[in-house]
Amino acid sequence: QVQLVESGGGLVQAGGSLRLSCAASGRAFSTYAKGWFRQGPGKEREFVGCINRSGGSTYYADSVKGRFTISRDSAKNTVYLQMNSLKPEDTAVYYCAGDPNASYSGPCYGTADEYDYWGQGTQVTVSS
Repeated sequence: QVQLVESGGGLVQAGGSLRLSCAASGRAFSTYAKGWFRQGPGKEREFVGCINRSGGSTYYADSVKGRFTISRDSAKNTVYLQMNSLKPEDTAVYYCAGDPNASYSGPCYGTADEYDYWGQGTQVTVSS
């Protein structure tokens, strides 16, 4: 069983940066495609970005493209979300997720239903 734990959230001023981490128990996570999602106050959960199973491709929502970067450290069984140039509209609970069914060199997906494993979320608040 894979368990995911996010960390690194907090309060930051607009224009600042944060790096979120998602550490997994269970070595199988290293073979999953991994995604980041967020849910702002009063909003639906939305896709932020993902990294495919091979680690060779990443995909981002238009709202974060050029500001956010996903990376992974397979040895640490951890995936990261580097967030730069933060805006108040980035305020949300951020979740990492794992998709065990993705093909090795295929894409990762922006649909929450593709992901079987989820963390508990970490709060990011961006003040103006």
